[in-house]
Amino acid sequence: MSIYAISPLTLGGVKTYPLATRKSKVSVREFAKPLAARASLTNFLDSLPNFLAAHDLRHLLGSIHRARKQRAPILWGIGGHVIKVGLGPVLIDLMKRGFVSSIAMNGAALIHDFEIALAGNTSEDVQAGLGAGQFGMAGETGEYVNEFSKLASRLHIGYGEAAGQFLTSGILNVKHAASSVLVGAYKQRIPVTIHLAIGTDIPHMHPAADGPCLGAATFLDFRLFCALVKQMHPGGVYLNWGSAVLLPEVFLKAVSVVRNLGVPFEPITTANFDFIQHYRALQNVVKRPTVSERGGRKPKSRGYAITGHHELLMPLVAAALAAGWPKKPLQGKP
Repeated sequence: MSIYAISPLTLGGVKTYPLATRKSKVSVREFAKPLAARASLTNFLDSLPNFLAAHDLRHLLGSIHRARKQRAPILWGIGGHVIKVGLGPVLIDLMKRGFVSSIAMNGAALIHDFEIALAGNTSEDVQAGLGAGQFGMAGETGEYVNEFSKLASRLHIGYGEAAGQFLTSGILNVKHAASSVLVGAYKQRIPVTIHLAIGTDIPHMHPAADGPCLGAATFLDFRLFCALVKQMHPGGVYLNWGSAVLLPEVFLKAVSVVRNLGVPFEPITTANFDFIQHYRALQNVVKRPTVSERGGRKPKSRGYAITGHHELLMPLVAAALAAGWPKKPLQGKP
């Protein structure tokens, strides 16, 4: 016998309805399909369930194909990790296929791509070098990455363009140029912009560092990036890969500049790819730029957050784009 003064509610009077009359979010029509042995890539992609991230990936890739067909820009922003895990050749192939209109890099991506181009290796053991004050002190990296900014100052061009020009000039024996995003983009006249925060990158510690040159080069690239973002209206795409803070902040400022100049900036599509969805990337790439300029109206733009490791996701995305997937008209809400 319970000591409580209140008794459990009886449920005999609860009203029910037939399951068949209820609107449900999940249907067997959208379930995954088991694959036969030796299935093709397209068969694999078609077999994915049509829920959550798989659903978003279909619609995002559809938007990228549409942008390419309509000659709207497809802008890529990449952090250093994209280069470190060996994805340069994948990105270079996407350039050749017409899926890359420009590339924005943070300072880490610039450094890693330079070291790959010159030496074929990158990413030092920070802890091993820090105790002796050797971390970040590779001579060639400090000398030449800073020389890019000085070349940019002399020629009145941006940091990214200067890097590409220097690496293709013959001044250095660039043994691994075929793996360099900077070299590949420069050869195809695809704009690369470099966005620095002074003091965050190892070349800033070297005697060759020149603050005014660094500032002028990256500021010119910010203005160039604003021009590239402006071209996204209408129908363009921006993809952020692995920059948690710097590039999302730069993209948001460019969006504000473009809208300040009177460009409606919709519809656009944005996406953030990372193994953790950080605050700034979610807000400044996925959410804020895709909200309708006029409150109360359904937004025409869409932002997506795709979570996973770059070394898996980028090859998957690249292979899907190369295969023309999805081939069927997209069903359901974007």
